Amino acid sequence: MSEAVRGADSDLLFLSGVNKTFDGFKAINNLSISLAKGEMRAVIGPNGAGKSTMMDIITGKTKPDTGRVLFGTDTDLTRMDEPSIAQLGIGRKFQKPTTFESHTVWNNLLLALAGNRSPWFTLGARKTRAEADKIEALLATIRLTEHRDRLAANLSHGQKQWLEIGMLLAQDPQLLLVDEPVAGMTDAETEQTAHLLRDINRTRSVVVVEHDMTFVRALGVKVTVLHEGSVLSEGSLDQVSADPKVIDVYLGR
Repeated sequence: MSEAVRGADSDLLFLSGVNKTFDGFKAINNLSISLAKGEMRAVIGPNGAGKSTMMDIITGKTKPDTGRVLFGTDTDLTRMDEPSIAQLGIGRKFQKPTTFESHTVWNNLLLALAGNRSPWFTLGARKTRAEADKIEALLATIRLTEHRDRLAANLSHGQKQWLEIGMLLAQDPQLLLVDEPVAGMTDAETEQTAHLLRDINRTRSVVVVEHDMTFVRALGVKVTVLHEGSVLSEGSLDQVSADPKVIDVYLGR
């Protein structure tokens, strides 16, 4: 794909000519993609297409061999480490949820609000009204208001995914990267997750990597198809689904 043209101030995230090779395997191949402020984008593609490596590069887990990765106006993410990128306002949710199983839903969210404070201090300290109000708002967003006092260990798989999304939201990211959020969920949980992410998208940008085409359709957003480390096709789900190249390498399998 030819190098992307950066929009003046409309892009929140901009990758251009990004390459990454692991032991002779080219995981990312001249990848160029941009995400507008306030946009939600679905990223699909076959296994090995480069989806996870792209997320690793955006979050600083992996450094590209060449190319530009910009956040906001001119912040070069390739020069930053993972903690610095997280503090900048990029949150990532992996496929497998990681919550504090022995703590309640409420305390998981409180710990996520803690920032640099000791978690044990946080749990023992008096909660401020602002913290309590923020947790209440997060509970409503992630559909767990009625489960605030349940241990995370006792939540369903889908509820644990929602809790982890809430823990990321507690850190006020501008951009949320979500990896296969509905894997293993019931149909009802999958539907609720689509609503949840659309709610989140009202106030922040979201990138969703997913294989479930029914879920992607429920999101109703622009879709980027990756193949062999570069963009194969972009557009609505109907548009990319009708693309012969996409049918050949992904949907037709």
